[in-house]
Amino acid sequence: MSAPARSPQELHDTIAGGIGESPLRPDGTLKVRGEFAYSSDLWHEDMLWGATLRSPHPHARIVRLDVSRALAQPGVHAVLTHEDVPGENVYGLKYQDTPALAADLVRYQGEPIAILAADHPEIARQALKEIVVEYDVLEPITDPERAAHDDTLPKLHPDGNLVRHQRIVKGDPAATADVVVSGVYEIGMQDQAFLGPESGLAVPAEDGGVDLYLATQWLHVDQRQTAKALGLPLEKVRLTLSGVGGAFGGREDLSMQIHSCMLALRTGRPVKMSYNRLESFFGHVHRHPAKMYYEHGATRDGKLVYVRAKMYFDGGAYASKTPVVVGNGTTLSVGPYDVPNAHIEGWGVYTNNPTCGAMRGLGAVQPTYAYESQMDKLASALDMDPAELRILNAMSEGSTVVTGQVVDFPAPVAELVQRVRDLPLPPEPTGERDIRELPGGASNTTHGEGVVRGVGYGVTIKNISYAEGLDDYSTARVRLEVLGGEAVAMVHTAAAEVGQGLVTLQQQIARTELGLTRVSVHPADTSVGDAGSSSASRQTYVTGGAVRNACLAVAEAVYARLGVSSEGMSLTGGKVVAADGEVVADLAELLGDIAIEETREFHHRPTYPLDPETGQGDAHVQYGFSAHRAVVDVDLDLGLVKVVQLDCAQDVGKAMNPDAVVAQIQGGSAQGLGLAVMEEILVKDGKVRNPSFTDYLIPTILDMPPMRVDVLERPDPHAPYGVRGVGEPPTISATPAIANAIRAATGLELPRVPIRPEHITGV
Repeated sequence: MSAPARSPQELHDTIAGGIGESPLRPDGTLKVRGEFAYSSDLWHEDMLWGATLRSPHPHARIVRLDVSRALAQPGVHAVLTHEDVPGENVYGLKYQDTPALAADLVRYQGEPIAILAADHPEIARQALKEIVVEYDVLEPITDPERAAHDDTLPKLHPDGNLVRHQRIVKGDPAATADVVVSGVYEIGMQDQAFLGPESGLAVPAEDGGVDLYLATQWLHVDQRQTAKALGLPLEKVRLTLSGVGGAFGGREDLSMQIHSCMLALRTGRPVKMSYNRLESFFGHVHRHPAKMYYEHGATRDGKLVYVRAKMYFDGGAYASKTPVVVGNGTTLSVGPYDVPNAHIEGWGVYTNNPTCGAMRGLGAVQPTYAYESQMDKLASALDMDPAELRILNAMSEGSTVVTGQVVDFPAPVAELVQRVRDLPLPPEPTGERDIRELPGGASNTTHGEGVVRGVGYGVTIKNISYAEGLDDYSTARVRLEVLGGEAVAMVHTAAAEVGQGLVTLQQQIARTELGLTRVSVHPADTSVGDAGSSSASRQTYVTGGAVRNACLAVAEAVYARLGVSSEGMSLTGGKVVAADGEVVADLAELLGDIAIEETREFHHRPTYPLDPETGQGDAHVQYGFSAHRAVVDVDLDLGLVKVVQLDCAQDVGKAMNPDAVVAQIQGGSAQGLGLAVMEEILVKDGKVRNPSFTDYLIPTILDMPPMRVDVLERPDPHAPYGVRGVGEPPTISATPAIANAIRAATGLELPRVPIRPEHITGV
């Protein structure tokens, strides 16, 4: 008896390791065993080691620079300064404002001034001490609010200290309300704290170009910036992705790319550069600190009437992603709520503080902390339950956001809050408690006396993918051929696997669309078209769409080879199958020695720039939503906090890989927890005071509480497979949930994160 006919979609659903399943990651076992090769493990015979001399001052003129003594050291092969940059000594992601090597002025502590290559890393480090630099130390500009408005301050860049100002006006900017609450909120400078340091290996090539192997988030933008500084055409600067030990936005900007290539081309030998942890703190951007002034007005029954806000983002010495942070921060400024009237202003400025750029939750973390703090304050003023206030004002499909854009895809914000609210709470403590479950843990600081419990909520909206008119796309090449008598596929993109599971996802899509079990992924490099950055929660959307398009093109070529229409046809189990389930052909037999290869792009729907005066416009292609509920115990005497439980509900559109989705939500929540109670780069007078993991604290397994994760799947009809970006929202909503829980426990206003013990005890 023949098997019943099945639809092509049903056939797709049967592919092992395809979409909707959680296959073993090809890099997973190696990473767990400590056998995975990261960029810091790169090695080449006869290679030299590169090192960088950095400014100890946040603001100074370079009066004299002498490298002769360093160059004379045994084992040193080259010492280079700004005069040796063969191309343009400037680069930047959004604005071209960052020198590869400082020429006459340093604008932040740690700015690169000179580089050298030596036979051994210790020789290189010692030789740096022989470089003579004389400085005329200048007063640093460190107050971003003053930098935005005080024209008497020195200009850090030719056009002044303002990177971007954005105003958004919706409805009546002068609207009034029955109940008004206001507050001033601050967020500290958070580090991405990736464990793998900046590193790479540059190898000079016979054609006069260079091959660079590195850890990055965006191969092609690195290629363009590096080639410009080297004065070489793009085809002579070839980049290949190596193992990436975390990124979270900190690898979007350049670090050692230009420097290692300059040294390799000058010496004619491979040059490896690998930062230690101290240098890493100065070698990459961080999250923007912000100060935010908010006012919310509502009716007596809790409906929001207006939001007014002013936000100041400290971009540090160079622009990096500050323009995007201002755009995201203002367009997402009122949260996932229906607000008829708003007047929002955001400023991103230059200072002599460390440069700030991309970090998970770009531009949304700061306003979310402020508006979610305001929502709790408003609930208290109205004597309402905080969750109910959020549900009452939650946006939904068809809502109009603050920029006037209509949400034309599911936005189940109220359901997310309801779901996370209805999850079981941890039992109230009774009797003698295990000290490991108390604030202070094994330090044995309390046995429960002085410990109070609080519950808090945090909800967020985050744009997915690039915005404001940028043509966001990715490219994929898929090859179908026969190896060992079996049809197999190879997927090739330039999309960076930074730990999020993108390699696995590309395999899953190809397995589903081509009906194959054996799918390999070519190392990401610049020999294929641009895939954009592994950031903005965009790769599943755009690179997933590109891989799908390339697979569909390959399938069309298969059908054309058979001479049949694609209508009703599918590929499954290495066979060409008709709509009625009949096997039309065996793929391996059909292909023989022929390979089919197709390259396709995927572009998401267009977005548009904001009106410069009103901030109105369809700036974003998609939004992601998540809601957290936090339960905390607080030791009122010592100010110590224990997060007891941290639950999350998130809409992911389609769970392409359910295990990976949950892992992203858990990992993002951990970073949000870190910002809430411990993570901050401390900067005084432009100088970093804690550039180490001894003094910059990040959550460990002992800090992470149990988590219940409720995953909703409300497909976006405009996205491939209905997907919605997953990685960023949980980072954003976790922080205010924890902060609100601490407020609920203590009754304190606590306007700044991270919340430190002294903020609770007052001493």
